[in-house]
Amino acid sequence: MDSYATFLDFLTWNVGGELMTKRVKISDLEGKVIGIYFSANWYQPCRNFNQVLIDVYEQLKSNGSYFEIVFVSSDENLDAFNSYRESMPWLSIPFSDLQKKKALNRKFEVEGIPCLIILQPEDNKDGVTLYDGVEIIYRYGVQAFPFTKEKLEELQKEERMRHETQTLTNLLTPPGRDYILGHSISRKVRIDSLIGKTVGLFSAEWCFPCVKFTPKLISIYHKIKQTLEGKGGEDFEIVFVSNDRDQTSFDSYFGTMPWLTLPFGDPAVKSLAKHFDVQGIPCLTIIGPGGKTVTKQGRNLINLYQENAYPFTDAKVELLEKEMKEAAKNLPRSGYHTGHHHELNLVSEGTGGGPFICCDCEEQGSGGAYQCLECGYEVHPRCMRAVAPAGSGSI
Repeated sequence: MDSYATFLDFLTWNVGGELMTKRVKISDLEGKVIGIYFSANWYQPCRNFNQVLIDVYEQLKSNGSYFEIVFVSSDENLDAFNSYRESMPWLSIPFSDLQKKKALNRKFEVEGIPCLIILQPEDNKDGVTLYDGVEIIYRYGVQAFPFTKEKLEELQKEERMRHETQTLTNLLTPPGRDYILGHSISRKVRIDSLIGKTVGLFSAEWCFPCVKFTPKLISIYHKIKQTLEGKGGEDFEIVFVSNDRDQTSFDSYFGTMPWLTLPFGDPAVKSLAKHFDVQGIPCLTIIGPGGKTVTKQGRNLINLYQENAYPFTDAKVELLEKEMKEAAKNLPRSGYHTGHHHELNLVSEGTGGGPFICCDCEEQGSGGAYQCLECGYEVHPRCMRAVAPAGSGSI
């Protein structure tokens, strides 16, 4: 730990909810696995991960594991820092110690938050420091401790085995339940009735991004079902995997949906999130007729291709990408979009395009886009609503 000792010589400690300053000696941390946690109160993904990390930390501390976390704040002011830190049971760099916070960011080349760097007691060895702690915590939780290379390889092997033996039944069926719920809540639907169908697992809750996406998904769901009518056994279904915090929110949100659901608070919700490494919602994971995962990018494919995305396979996506490239050949090379005053230029993956968030519909896009070279504004080609440039005199 000698290479990091200079960064950790003065910390603050949150004890029992009371914020207090305490000098912590490096000797108090020796022999422990340490997580350096870069985060900020103002960023929702940080707040989401923070609760997950608190749960893992408290479980590890309760069973006597040698683990400690040091919070490095990116908050905008002291009040925000104190408010955020009240929930944290671990150590932190003082908010006023800007020099040390900058040094830690430079040392570990932090490019985004949340970020969790995990240091081992023998951290002077090459390859021991882990830079993807957020993904590891989301993926494996307390099982990842002590976060060694050997432990992670063991978990990855177990994970591969679970995916290789994955079926729809073992995904959705915890001990004591062999059904999911129909739209009326009281109607039980046997899970084996979904075998042989393409099934979307819709992870969401009553929040703005999810509520905004749900009507689009409902429309696409009905269009896919209509297209498949009379096609000899081929079918599509969606199962709601609720992240709602209470029964009332669940009932209200699910009441808007035409598909099936796991019971509220079911243990399968957490196991599915871990199995598919769900780090943000809404998320639509597609399971094929054989029970294997087709894609975890169902939401993005719906946004890009609507009902044409079905059955969401690599072959179908490849075909749709070719069709989109052909269609782009007939699009205007540039234009003005209503609501934006700069000219937008059509770009592709080969000319500056790539993954982006459409500034019009606020959903993800990939590849072709109309892009503002002055300010980075981007829209899907389908969202482009052409207008005459300001001052042109055209109507």
